Amino acid sequence: MMTGNQKTIKKSISFSGRGLHTGVDVKLTLTPAPENHGYQIIRTDLNDRPVIRALAENVVETSRGTTLEENGVKVATIEHVMAACVGSGLDNVNIEMNGPEAPILDGSSKLYVEGIVKAGFKDQQTPRNTYQITEKIEYRDDERGIEITAYPDAKFSVDVKIDYNSKVLGFQYANLDKITDFNKEIAPARTFVFLHELEFLANNNLIKGGDLDNAIVIIDRKVSQAELDHLAELFNKPKVKVQPEGILNNVDLNFSNEAARHKLLDIMGDIALVGQPIMGKIIATRPGHYANNQFARLIRSKIKKDRLKKKAPVYDLTKAVLDVNGIMKLLPHRYPFLLVDKILHRDSKTVVGVKNVSYNEPYFQGHFPQEPVMPGVLQVEAMAQVGGILVLNTVPDPEHYATYFIKIDNVKFKRKVVPGDTLVIKADLLEPIRRGIAHMFGQIFVGDNLVSEGELMAQIVKEYE
Repeated sequence: MMTGNQKTIKKSISFSGRGLHTGVDVKLTLTPAPENHGYQIIRTDLNDRPVIRALAENVVETSRGTTLEENGVKVATIEHVMAACVGSGLDNVNIEMNGPEAPILDGSSKLYVEGIVKAGFKDQQTPRNTYQITEKIEYRDDERGIEITAYPDAKFSVDVKIDYNSKVLGFQYANLDKITDFNKEIAPARTFVFLHELEFLANNNLIKGGDLDNAIVIIDRKVSQAELDHLAELFNKPKVKVQPEGILNNVDLNFSNEAARHKLLDIMGDIALVGQPIMGKIIATRPGHYANNQFARLIRSKIKKDRLKKKAPVYDLTKAVLDVNGIMKLLPHRYPFLLVDKILHRDSKTVVGVKNVSYNEPYFQGHFPQEPVMPGVLQVEAMAQVGGILVLNTVPDPEHYATYFIKIDNVKFKRKVVPGDTLVIKADLLEPIRRGIAHMFGQIFVGDNLVSEGELMAQIVKEYE
C-alpha cells in the first residue's frame, strides 16, 4: 500500500496465546520470505507442513472471524495478524502456526505490530507490485445497509462508518489517511462484542479461548447483578459491573471510537488477502468479514481481468486439441447452435476455442441482412460454450455432465463481428471451482483486437449415466 521496493522482516518473531474460539494454545511465528512470495501460512503441527496462501478465494468462513482453507487444511481468525503485516508495510512473510487458530492476544493487532517492529525490516530489491484502482469498485448489501467502495486516488486510505442502532455505540467514524499511522492509530483497537452475542457464544461453547481481557463488551440491554455475577464466574473474573457509558468494566477504552477503528483494522486484515498492495480510497459503511471478503474478491477479479486483457492469445489456428467431433462429445449443442469449431488449448484454468464466422450463418438472414453483424448474445453464447468445455475439463467423466450458466455480468462489446472474422474465444477461471460453481472471464478476439468480454458463472451438474 506504499510505493518503493518490497519488504520482509529482518528476523523471526514469535507470539504465543490461545485461539479465541478453539481455546487451543498456539505459537505463531513470523519468518522472513523471499521477493514476490506474499503472505503464506504454514501449519507446522501437521505432516509435510502444508501451506495455505493468504488469498481472498481461500476464505471459507467469516461468521466468527476470517478462516482460510487450502487443500483441506484450515487456519482461523487470521485477520489481526494479517492487518499487522499489511499495516506495517510487509510484502513477504511466512506465518508459521502450530495450531488451527491464530492467538487472539489482547484482541487487537497491537502486540503483533510491536513484535514486527522489534524484529526489524529488510528492504528487498524488487519494486512493490502495487495495483492502482482506476475505476470505482463497489460491494453492496442493501438489506443490511452494507457498502464498501474503492475509488481511484493517488494514495491509500480507508474511511469506516458504523451504526448498529445502539444507544451505547451510536454512530462512529474512523479514518486511516496514511498507512504509516496504522501502528499508532488503528492497531491498538480491540474487538468488541455485544452482551447478547457474548452470552450466545459462551453458552454454545464457541469462545473456548475467550476472556474479558481481549474484548470490549457492550451492554445492549438492562442486566441484573445476578447476571453480572454469572458472567464474572463464567470468565473467571472477581467482579464485573456496567460502567456509565454502557460497557463492562473489564477494560478501559483506548479510543472513544474504538469499535469503528477495530472495524477498520478488520478491513485491513481482510483486504490483505487481495495479495498485493492497492492504491486507492476505500469508504466502508457497516463492514464485516463477509462483506470485506466479497470486496477483496472483487478487487482480485478486477486485477486478474486487467492482466488477461493485455494482449490477444497467440496460437496456431491450424492445430487443434479438439475438433468439432470432439466438441460434440462434450457439449449437447448442435447446428445451428454449436458456436465453436475447434479447441486450440485446454488446461485446468484456461480454454481457447475458435469460431469461423461465414456469411452462411443462419442468423445473418434476419439480423441486419443488409449489413451482417453477429448478434452480441451469440458472442456471449460462444464464450459460454468454451467456458462449458473449461468446466467439463475438471471432471474425469465429462460426457456425464452438463453445465448451466447461472449468471452473466459485466459484458462489454468493443467492435462489430462480421462475416469473414475468425473469433478466438478465451475462457479463464477467476477462482477455484467450489461446490460445482465456476466463475470465469470470457474474451473474444479478432486478430489483435478484443471484440467482447464478460464474466460468466456456471454450475456443473451430473445428468447423464
